[in-house]
Amino acid sequence: MEVQSSLFAADAAPEVGSRPAAPLAPLAGSLLRTSLAHGAWVDVRPGWVRAADPVFAALVERVDWRAERRTMYDRVVEVPRLTRFYAVDEPWPHPALERMRAALSDHYRAELREPFRTAGCCYYRDGEDSVAWHGDTVGRASTEDTMVAIVSFGDVRRLSLRPRGGGSSRPFAMGHGDLLVMGGSCQRTWEHAVLKSTVPVGPRISVQFRPAGVR
Repeated sequence: MEVQSSLFAADAAPEVGSRPAAPLAPLAGSLLRTSLAHGAWVDVRPGWVRAADPVFAALVERVDWRAERRTMYDRVVEVPRLTRFYAVDEPWPHPALERMRAALSDHYRAELREPFRTAGCCYYRDGEDSVAWHGDTVGRASTEDTMVAIVSFGDVRRLSLRPRGGGSSRPFAMGHGDLLVMGGSCQRTWEHAVLKSTVPVGPRISVQFRPAGVR
């Protein structure tokens, strides 16, 4: 897979040995919170990862991406994206992910009351790759308020949210290095999706940080 990472940012990340530092912008005082119905909310911080190119390129190369197949009705279909889930205590593919996890855990400690522990990665190769409407309700999120923090790398895609059971959707454009956090009752009372794009788009990777027992 070829990736031209220079398309996405003008400045390169400073190097620490052979590792890009991928500096993070401050979270305190810079997050824009949108309150949704039923006790759900969304925080957005554009440009959180200040030099995201090296992280994007490294994730494309280092993650052992997996093509999943699922049974849908009476046939088996390919999942329209590549995925990889990193469980608690499993080595992660890039040190920047650990720095993001630590920063998120520190900032949301008072609200979440526990650290983020896992990282789920999704690789949307083009506008045909997508994820259908769903909530992250496997595990404790089916009965408890929790948080899912998403960091986006690559081309802009929209994360759409709508009330569970139907209703008007709320689109949030996620660009290179942007952060979006879904909190409160969001996983139980709202659904989210990355819908297929009707215009040509390039590759995008999303990294979802979750507490243990939430999927």
